[in-house]
Amino acid sequence: MADTAARTTYIGASTPKIDGVDKVTGAARYGADIRLPGMLDGRVLRSPHAHARIKKIDTSRAEALPGVLAVVTGNDFPLLKPGTIVQIGVLKMDLHRISQLVIARHKVLFVGHPVAAVAATSPEIAEDALKLIDVEYEVLPHILDEVESMKPGAPLLHDDLFTSGTPEKPTKPSNIALYIEMARGDVKKGEADADVVVERSFKSQTVHQGYIEPEAETAWWHPDGRIAVWADTQGPFGQRSQLAVFLGVPQARITVVPMEVGGGFGAKNALRISPLCAGLSRKAGRPVRIVLSREEVLKATGPGVATTNWVKVGARRDGTLTVIDARMVYNAGAFPGSPLAGGTLVGFSAYQTPNLRIVGYDVVTNRPKVQAYRAPGGPPISFAVESVMDEVAEKLGLDPVDFRLKNASKTGDPGPNDLKFNRIGLTDLLQKVRSHRAWNDPLPAPRYGGKVGRGLALGFWRGGTNTSSCELNLHGDGSVSLVIGSVDLSSVRTSFAQIVADEFGLTPGDVTVTTGDTSSVGYTDNSGGSRVTYVTGTAVHRACQAAIGVLKGRAAQKFNVPPDIIEFKDGVFSVRDIQDRTTTLKELAAESVRGGGVISVSGTATGMQAAPAFAAQIADVEVDPETGKVQILRYTAFQDVGKAINRAQVEGQIQGGVAQGAGWALHEAYAFDDKGLLRNASLLDYRIPTALDLPWIDVELVEVPASDGPYGVRGVGEVPIVPPPGAIANAIYRAAGVRMDVLPMSPESVLTAIKRRDKPPSRTRWLGATGASGETDGEGAVAGVDTPHDE
Repeated sequence: MADTAARTTYIGASTPKIDGVDKVTGAARYGADIRLPGMLDGRVLRSPHAHARIKKIDTSRAEALPGVLAVVTGNDFPLLKPGTIVQIGVLKMDLHRISQLVIARHKVLFVGHPVAAVAATSPEIAEDALKLIDVEYEVLPHILDEVESMKPGAPLLHDDLFTSGTPEKPTKPSNIALYIEMARGDVKKGEADADVVVERSFKSQTVHQGYIEPEAETAWWHPDGRIAVWADTQGPFGQRSQLAVFLGVPQARITVVPMEVGGGFGAKNALRISPLCAGLSRKAGRPVRIVLSREEVLKATGPGVATTNWVKVGARRDGTLTVIDARMVYNAGAFPGSPLAGGTLVGFSAYQTPNLRIVGYDVVTNRPKVQAYRAPGGPPISFAVESVMDEVAEKLGLDPVDFRLKNASKTGDPGPNDLKFNRIGLTDLLQKVRSHRAWNDPLPAPRYGGKVGRGLALGFWRGGTNTSSCELNLHGDGSVSLVIGSVDLSSVRTSFAQIVADEFGLTPGDVTVTTGDTSSVGYTDNSGGSRVTYVTGTAVHRACQAAIGVLKGRAAQKFNVPPDIIEFKDGVFSVRDIQDRTTTLKELAAESVRGGGVISVSGTATGMQAAPAFAAQIADVEVDPETGKVQILRYTAFQDVGKAINRAQVEGQIQGGVAQGAGWALHEAYAFDDKGLLRNASLLDYRIPTALDLPWIDVELVEVPASDGPYGVRGVGEVPIVPPPGAIANAIYRAAGVRMDVLPMSPESVLTAIKRRDKPPSRTRWLGATGASGETDGEGAVAGVDTPHDE
């Protein structure tokens, strides 16, 4: 035990990662590291077609192959009824759709859609068995683009999908799964009141989260009906809830053991391969592990969303916004559920205007079903909004920071959904930007003979809440063990060790933090939405306070005084105003295991207020006008973090988000051929940023405490990915004189923009929520927009 006499606070310190040694030495166990007696290797047969009807599946030849112990198809799982919903936190998961995503039933809806799975005594035999499964398909027309999918006559993916959210209930099925509209004021009046109006349309492509670890999961269906799952997941309790419904068994019979996760960024919240492992295990009577290839990860697991967006902004000469009007079409992939709702908040929450209208469409296409990706839905619409805001400021002759400050959301202002912000620090953030060297220094000199520009963009994330639980045990020597229900994606165990150390007057070395399985700790929602340090950290703090409360009672008994006059500081319990009546944490801990009663408590946090987070980022870029290549020369990220528990980890989270945002901005995109096949399904061809693409990312923290929680913490993981596309686009404009309207802003797209600088954009017609086309009058669900085209 460390001496607590010289104890200092650990909140805010850059404490080294407590899981660092295991990860760098290879001791940490990931999904692919599971080894169980008699374990079989599973492999998945996937559709070669983007859209086809399954007429017949014959698995007899595969089942006859020596070494094959099980084969499953969709017929081996319950067919869940429409409307089968599992509630996970605030999310309603449609298990009717998810079950068809996990394994196809009557139709395949994208290239890579699972059709069957096998389990064999070796990976090689399993691969050979896949080749022996005979599937007869009736190939159907397919659709990849979200706007084209809305048109009358587009191939229909689901004959039971009717648009929700429309004023009138549709009578015909549609590829438009959801229509949403948020509005306040009068957009026509807002436009009439404006001295400057800018409207533009934007296009972004499907991108992947780029996690390093391919999915790997194992299931063991025991003869007594118990099911154990070793999961590569961000949410073991959510996975258990979905598995129970998918497999038709009680949750109590399923234990999900979360493994270390080698990156998830939102994508590993979804139910993916564990149901197939479980189905194979039930048939084989042995544990089954499936490890995906990188090609499978890119083709079939769940990338980030592709979008088409149109934004109109109007302002008076003094810079006051009078109107924001927007249309958003989000490509959900093969099943409903794009991050459309989140995008509406991310894109528009930074700005206040009396006249607002946001119309959005969630559209299905024959692409892989999208999953969350860090601030889901945010970067593409933020790219659009921040580009237009920058252009409005330029036309008004206003400094981009001053323009944003004038219209910035403040505490008590309404968001796009009209819910009022609790304490936020956007204006504090912008004040820091305005006075910072990154904004005021002269532009750096060109390094490669190109032209240099500087751009600014804002970002927002509402902040996740939901429920978290933990278990805390005080040992006889005064050390502490903490079991959390949250999967650790970013070394939050270190932050929780700091919290426990700070509350008990220990050092982080006196605290052990582990992630429990679903049978050893209370219900905890998924790790995502920037909620873990905020909500689980609050649960940990409450557990500490509960344990200290018990210890105060023990001290009070020892001194025969009321508990309310016992004080605790720096590991010492004392009676208020009586100097010589003290006892230490270590003494009470020792007594607890000698008949005094063990100290074992739980902590839970639920129903907390949201802790909104804002970011501002500045990019200095160099553009080669001959090739269109963009090089980032300097990058500075400002963020309101509320309170940094571990400063180094907070800065690392922000730097990682910027790196991913820069990849989305400049490099990354899925490339489909005309048959719906992904052509760049490898990390050689799918271009993520490397160290050569990025400078050192400077981080400036602002700490405006959140309205809830013990330390004022705000989640930091989501928002840093939001501003990079907009910041880089605005920098490109100042360097090359072109406003970019497509992501990624690759050399080809930048060079094309330079060449067509004076060419007017093409126009296309948008469609209403029912799929009917028409001319817009500015009031209905139909809007005429400028949609960029690839050249």
